[in-house]
Amino acid sequence: MEYSLAPAMGAQSVIASSGDDQLRLITIPKLSAPLPAHDYGKAVPWVAASPTTTPGFSAVCYYMVRALREREKVPVGAINASWGGTQIRAWLDPAASRAIYGDAESVMLQRFATDPTGATAQFAPRWESWWREKSGDKAGQEPWNAPDSLAWKPVPEIAYWEGWPGAGLETFDGTIWFRRTVTLTAAQAKQGALLSLGIFDELDQTWVNGKAVGNSFGWDYERNYKVPPAYLHAGKNEIMVALIDTFGNGGMKGPADKLKLTFADNSVMPIGDGWLYSMAKVQTQPPRAPWDANAGLGLIYNGMIAPMGRFGLKGVAWYQGESDVGIAGYAQRLTALFKGWRDQFGRSDLPMLIVELPNFGPTASAPVDSGWAALRDEQRKAVAADPHAALIVTLDTGDPKNLHPLNKAPVGARLAAPGGPEIAELRLAKRSGVLAAYELRFKGVSGSLRSLSGPPIGFELCAQTQASCRYAQAAASGDTVTIADDGKPATRIRYAWADSPVVNLYDDADMTPGSFEVPIGN
Repeated sequence: MEYSLAPAMGAQSVIASSGDDQLRLITIPKLSAPLPAHDYGKAVPWVAASPTTTPGFSAVCYYMVRALREREKVPVGAINASWGGTQIRAWLDPAASRAIYGDAESVMLQRFATDPTGATAQFAPRWESWWREKSGDKAGQEPWNAPDSLAWKPVPEIAYWEGWPGAGLETFDGTIWFRRTVTLTAAQAKQGALLSLGIFDELDQTWVNGKAVGNSFGWDYERNYKVPPAYLHAGKNEIMVALIDTFGNGGMKGPADKLKLTFADNSVMPIGDGWLYSMAKVQTQPPRAPWDANAGLGLIYNGMIAPMGRFGLKGVAWYQGESDVGIAGYAQRLTALFKGWRDQFGRSDLPMLIVELPNFGPTASAPVDSGWAALRDEQRKAVAADPHAALIVTLDTGDPKNLHPLNKAPVGARLAAPGGPEIAELRLAKRSGVLAAYELRFKGVSGSLRSLSGPPIGFELCAQTQASCRYAQAAASGDTVTIADDGKPATRIRYAWADSPVVNLYDDADMTPGSFEVPIGN
């Protein structure tokens, strides 16, 4: 949603003709807060759409509201409140946050506002427990407690690891351990220190002598962590950082002269050299702290949505989900977001338009497990359970090789006129009392379902395991797709179950169903 109009596909002529005094735009500044804010701290102006104001505005949002203007012939205001790469929990209101995550995280977040060191120490056991579970390390044998248990190499330079010569990390996204040993005098240790580490990309958990001192997410700000005197001692002290990158550049950006220990007497110990690194044996995503900039508990809601108060919205377009792939319970979080935002804006029937994740990542020549398809199905379930929500399918508008697809116009057009085939029910077709086929009926079909270049593809019959999934023979007619029974055990049917599925099933409005999985009943 944040991707701006200027770099979008075919946008230059659109920008040139974007002048419209009756289309007003406002972009909410990126703000986060531990508690709901009442304002943005400064005036945030509305501007008329023009070739000077539209290039930096959300491309999807602009295409949507321009289509609404052309169709409805009334003035339209568009609010762009977006922040790329964020998890949905950062956008939840306080009531939803407490309902899902309990009071403990809310209390921890409030503590962070005044005591970040104490809050970090309170959160660290969760991170550390996660590591032990995933790594098999016993207590006391984890890298932050036993750094010599790892194999270390010298860090070539304080810069993104993709550029380290000969390291083989040009395309690496994942977790790397960083270590720096510092020798302190008793007088230095007694003072405590501020640990400055420069800019990281993007998520770190940092310890000093096995004590957690910091946990932050971001790629554009410097890390500065307070180290209490009780964490330090005379002699050798170990700084350990688990640094996680999920996309693009990763590592310690520095610059090297920013890395230092500053003691209470203002004396400084430079630590920009002498760092070591080791590849982590766990490469899955850790738990995120309640104050995490992109996945914190309601931080973005508090800073960007709460200040709107009861603004008279006509609808919400929600285009998010990539950062929640692999995290269970998305449908629950999305449903909670519906309620929280509707409560704030005073409309229990406020329309919520949910853009399904587009096709991105590898295609598949055989049935596969897919986190992107699973999240699309969670989006579908939340929308199906809500009479005032609609799903915008974008399986055919993405780019398997680009997380930020450039083709934004069709996404905006579909938001302006929601519709398309949605799975409604599964029926068992029997002949002489014997199962012959499965019938999938779709709602929202314009005209009739049809398949291009042969029978419908992408349908799977599955039993309990992933290995049991196999592609199925299908035929489309009217609002129904019939899948032949192959005589093998089946407990569920999946469709378009891949990160970048290839689909050929459309209705007469050229709309395709989104990814789904439905259980097979008796």
